[in-house]
Amino acid sequence: MTDSTELVSLAEIAAARSVIASRLRWTPVMSSHALGERTNTDAWLKLELFQKTGSFKARGVLNALAGLSAAERARGVVSISAGNHAQALAWGATSLGIRSTIVMPATAVQSKVDATRSYGGEVLLTSEDLLATCLQVQHERSLTLVHPFDDRHIIAGAGTVGAEIVDDLPDVDVVIVGCGGGGLLSGVAAAVKQHKPSARVIGVEPRGANGMIQSLAAGHAVKLASVSTIADGLAAPFAGVRNLAHVQAFVDEMVEVDDDEILDALRFLIARAKVVAEPAGAASTAALLSGRLQISPNARVVAVVSGGNVSLDRLRTFL
Repeated sequence: MTDSTELVSLAEIAAARSVIASRLRWTPVMSSHALGERTNTDAWLKLELFQKTGSFKARGVLNALAGLSAAERARGVVSISAGNHAQALAWGATSLGIRSTIVMPATAVQSKVDATRSYGGEVLLTSEDLLATCLQVQHERSLTLVHPFDDRHIIAGAGTVGAEIVDDLPDVDVVIVGCGGGGLLSGVAAAVKQHKPSARVIGVEPRGANGMIQSLAAGHAVKLASVSTIADGLAAPFAGVRNLAHVQAFVDEMVEVDDDEILDALRFLIARAKVVAEPAGAASTAALLSGRLQISPNARVVAVVSGGNVSLDRLRTFL
């Protein structure tokens, strides 16, 4: 058994790439002249919204499901999610003949709830504590927990995003990544910094859901009393223990963005890059556009657009 603070290795990320390669897309990295002109950088977008199920989450999910025993597969899996992990887990589990149950907040975006069900997942909506409810369901049904972020397989799967960035842009200077519970940031940072230590990795959280920033200040993973952000994909109520260890080891800087900045970035991506992201997917671009990052002129910068699961009705309210 590995320690909860043991860092994911490049070998684990390489193994994850082998596991998921035949099932998922190597998503494109696209240059953005408009973003570069606005920020005085050589700007690129890692378009993970084009991944299966519309976000990076499918990477970690497939890697985690591949590690289950036959008995665990037969019993089924359970997890918590505001939406993107739910969709990925339902899709991945159904494709392998595994039953999936996902506990989602009663306030979850309806389109994400509907998509999860369409992929074959059972959705349990609750106004109570998500993790406590999930653990109760896990116990009652003898299910296997596939954690949305605090899990080595999930982190290694997310790390394949970083590995692709380094493969496509070996001279990358800065990688900017949104952070909810910390799964994507942990994996990308582990891949990028172990491949190219000189590259900077910057994590971005909404001001109303800054669990990782608070955890770094406290020196341990904290649970937020409440979250309030338009970026539901980054609204994790707590930071993962494993994720905090990776951020402490590999992330150079954490920054906050407010909802108005996220929406401005979302509109910018649609108008100038022709990319329709969800709010969580636009957070990295928001940090770059904010002007608060100290980045050298003409540095090669990649903003990870982590997802695009936004309904047309909700999108209209943003524009």
